[in-house]
Amino acid sequence: MPTTMQSFSFTWTDPDGTPRASAVAYDRVSADRRRKELEAAGATDIDEVAVKPGELPTARG
Repeated sequence: MPTTMQSFSFTWTDPDGTPRASAVAYDRVSADRRRKELEAAGATDIDEVAVKPGELPTARG
C-alpha cells in the first residue's frame, strides 16, 4: 500500500486585523506546532487547510 503524505496550510487574521495565509505547507506535526504559534501570537480565525503539492491557500479579505 503506498504511503500518502498529507500537507496542511493556514489562513488567519493577525491581531491588527490583517488577513494572512501560509507561504508554506506543513506535515501534521509541524502544522500542530504552527497552530500553537499562531494562537500564542494572538491570531484569530485560524483555519487549517488541507493542500495538495504545489498548492497554497489565499488570504481572506
